[in-house]
Amino acid sequence: MPAYWLDLFSARTWQEFLDAGADVSGFREKQWAAVQRIKVGDLLVSYLTGVSRFIGALEVTRAAFWDTSPIWHDEHFPCRVGVKPLIKLTPQTAVPIVELRDRLSIFDPDHPNAWTGRVRGSPTRWTQSDGDAVMEAMRDAEANPVVRPVDPVKLGRRPRAHRAPKMKLDVTIPERGDESGAVEPEAKEQREHTEIQWLLLKLGSDAGFDVCPARSDRNREWKGRRFSELPKYTQRLPRQFDEVTNRTIEQIDVLWLQRNSIVAAFEIEHSTAIYSGLLRMSDLVAMQPNLTVPLYVVAPDERRSRVINEINRPTFARLNPPLWQTCRFIAYSSLRDWIAKYASVISYLRPHFLLELSDSCEADPD
Repeated sequence: MPAYWLDLFSARTWQEFLDAGADVSGFREKQWAAVQRIKVGDLLVSYLTGVSRFIGALEVTRAAFWDTSPIWHDEHFPCRVGVKPLIKLTPQTAVPIVELRDRLSIFDPDHPNAWTGRVRGSPTRWTQSDGDAVMEAMRDAEANPVVRPVDPVKLGRRPRAHRAPKMKLDVTIPERGDESGAVEPEAKEQREHTEIQWLLLKLGSDAGFDVCPARSDRNREWKGRRFSELPKYTQRLPRQFDEVTNRTIEQIDVLWLQRNSIVAAFEIEHSTAIYSGLLRMSDLVAMQPNLTVPLYVVAPDERRSRVINEINRPTFARLNPPLWQTCRFIAYSSLRDWIAKYASVISYLRPHFLLELSDSCEADPD
């Protein structure tokens, strides 16, 4: 029986693969040992990073060989195998991985965001059942295509190793002011923070969850509407934790609750330091390592890369589990656009929609 292997592409490398004839797939030099284990007849499940969708299936027609002839613009990917496409979708008709969360073993209910680590590198051997589930979904998408809009920012995302060769992971010391030393006007910063907080509270309330803002923000309002006026507003939090954990939870910007459990926790990082909310989340992970609450950092679009850099600084990456594995990123624009698009059906949605709305916080592999 042929084995399944994950084969990662960016939108750019997928198009370059197609333009070159779609008969060779390649991997980085350090993957030579893994590539040599791929056999003729095995299947490569092609996954589009950035948008987190399965875009194709390739049958291996030639075993591992070394070649540096140009196919891809930014890298050689010299560890190669010959392939024959069995399925080729477009970014718009590709299958979102989150739609298969109930069918793939990589989704762990105890660690809702940990699946991102399983689509980090390639080639990675996949189980027969997971491979069969993805193939079935892609065949159905090919026969009955469903067009799903693609965020251009996510589609254009390029892995770190594809960028300028001197790019490296930067960490910053939290201080007042942005990179230029300028201090953002407090009034404007607070207004936008309050707007996003309101949107998250209302979204959760409309979706049927109890919602709770940070203790210090419970008297706030947005455009004349007090947070406490929301139908599902509550101040009652789960009390199964110790006193220190409870004090941390009470400071989180927005919580979605269902009965006595936390469904999702959101920190809005509009501050120039991009740090205070991350510390609260890291404290929560450190104090309750078995807690299975999905965590989300919500921040302006232009701060996406900086937020991800901070989440991957050593103090957070060495937590168990690491913060990038339990935390995802939501851009302001994505939140606003998503709410505008799905306002009429929010009450029918399950919490899984947050995975489609958000991005992984894992640093791109070198």
